[in-house]
Amino acid sequence: MFRNRFYFPALAAGLLIVAAAMFSTTGYAKSNPKIMKAMADLKAATEKLGPPKLEGFDPVSGKKAAALYFGKTKMNNDFAIVDAVVKVNGGTATLFAKTGEEYVRVSTNVPEGSGRATGTILDPKGKVIVDINAGKPFYGDVDILGTPYTTGYEPIKDGSGKVIGIWYVGYKK
Repeated sequence: MFRNRFYFPALAAGLLIVAAAMFSTTGYAKSNPKIMKAMADLKAATEKLGPPKLEGFDPVSGKKAAALYFGKTKMNNDFAIVDAVVKVNGGTATLFAKTGEEYVRVSTNVPEGSGRATGTILDPKGKVIVDINAGKPFYGDVDILGTPYTTGYEPIKDGSGKVIGIWYVGYKK
């Protein structure tokens, strides 16, 4: 009986700590003004070009990827917008194009080796893809190509509401 008096409160406290840790990273990223401003800047820069669409394919770092357009401007292998957003906000920025069941980085300044991580894909087993495939944004801490980041991902939808890509911004932890 004496042990039970201490066991249950300790267990409850432990569960509260775990729950707080799980939910705080998502809440922190969503309320992080740097993440929110960078995301707003990335979305505004692309949306002012026109509505998003996928049209044909365009190789990105040797990988066949759907060609992502905003208006008449193709984003594949064009780094002007992601670099401009990072110049103002710091961090990293990416545009993904949905290609089959994968999301391919078609415009990015996320580093890989000595260059950009273009042609790489969003982790198909990661926690981000579940929300994006459901048409919802994801904000939280994520491992990107072996490096931890605090991130924001929002689905890019075409005129019919279908998810065709992803806006991403993030900061190394």
